[in-house]
Amino acid sequence: MPGHSTRFDAAAGDLVLSGAILLYRAGSASQAASAFASIHSVELDDDGQPTIAAGVPLSRAHLRQWTEALGRTTRPELLPPDVLVAHADMLAWWTPAQVRPAYFALSNPPPDLRALSDRTIAPVPYPAHLFVATRSGLGVYALPTDARPMADTELRHSPVLNVYANGQLCWGNIARPGGLDLASIPAFERAVFDSWSTHLNPGQERTVTGRGGLVRLWDDLAARRAKRFPVGRLRPFTTGAGQRGGQTPGGGAEPMTLGTLVARGRR
Repeated sequence: MPGHSTRFDAAAGDLVLSGAILLYRAGSASQAASAFASIHSVELDDDGQPTIAAGVPLSRAHLRQWTEALGRTTRPELLPPDVLVAHADMLAWWTPAQVRPAYFALSNPPPDLRALSDRTIAPVPYPAHLFVATRSGLGVYALPTDARPMADTELRHSPVLNVYANGQLCWGNIARPGGLDLASIPAFERAVFDSWSTHLNPGQERTVTGRGGLVRLWDDLAARRAKRFPVGRLRPFTTGAGQRGGQTPGGGAEPMTLGTLVARGRR
């Protein structure tokens, strides 16, 4: 198959060749294999011909620098007040506390439920929520107050049954939005609030305090048509719970703040 090349006029945009990134792979491109990348400066000889000089391992700092430089060509847009971060690799926003219809189809409900023993759609109160969408998933967290979060706002576990104890949405057969732009926000919210809740995820029972657990808490809220979620029953979301594979709430770790969460997502 003949090679493919893309031509552009660098001089027209005052662009100068300044570096090169070389990609190395062990094994074929169709198989999972180890990989390595290096970044090199480009030197010009007396005739103006470029030569790739010695390089260094490509770092996340290099990637961030070039991503930011390339991102300057992105069309600017006005951000609505609910959006906290709008980045090529991260979209974060919040929703206020409100009553919404919730979809329950518990696969093995406790025998003493009053409202959720059968498949049902019931209006229930949700606390204010924070959403952090990245290319690897969607983080869902409750907020301690019904106000726009700041960098030092300490997060709490979301009570949504489809959310793992590590904060990530359990997608199951839910359709994933195709992008991380502002237009995808409604689709992310539908994935959280308009999907059927069928069971607790591992460790999720320990994300709330008090008697009865999370399922009975939702049952009580639905049965008495509550208008406000008892945020005080949600445990703090900690730095340990945010680690990969960390699904045990608490454990003596520090409370996770919005600023810490965003910083981790940029690494």
